[in-house]
Amino acid sequence: MHARFAYGRPDGADVPASEALATMLLALGGVVGMEMYARWAHRVLWHDLPAGWALHKSHHEPRVGAFEANDIFALMNVAPAVGLCLYGFLTPTLAGGLAFGAGLGITLFGMLYMFIHDGLVHRRFPVGPVADVPALQRVAAAHKLHHSEKYGGVPFGMFLGPQELEVIGAGDDLDKLVEEMAAARARGKER
Repeated sequence: MHARFAYGRPDGADVPASEALATMLLALGGVVGMEMYARWAHRVLWHDLPAGWALHKSHHEPRVGAFEANDIFALMNVAPAVGLCLYGFLTPTLAGGLAFGAGLGITLFGMLYMFIHDGLVHRRFPVGPVADVPALQRVAAAHKLHHSEKYGGVPFGMFLGPQELEVIGAGDDLDKLVEEMAAARARGKER
């Protein structure tokens, strides 16, 4: 982020506090906004829309190989993130700071999503001690309930998935699954 603020400014020129604050707030807003967008897209575009389901259903079937057709959805978020970051990096103004912040927020969400969804939930790679964080265990369990189709696909969000389940009255099932997953991890560590 320092490089973004330093680029295109005369040596020693201060970055306006409003620009720095706006960039950071929009980065945070980008992360939160992406969770809302991802929840909507997951339900409407990937499950309800036949063309989206044709790609997404690969994620609800046993994996064959390292990649699945569903991975295309992650790549679709790269273009706007890179475009916003590049424009923001090359434009040393408040508008550039806003664009950079939005692109950074999309990127941060993608990194968090990949780490939790692909690493913790689906075990495409190890995540280390993150697997022991109680809030993330609830996120993982909520996503497993999504794959069970028990509640018509709910939750469709990732990080707010546990809250989606609470809203529809599935909190007890979520708690039970969290306990079962913790017991399975404990058994695995004993070996």
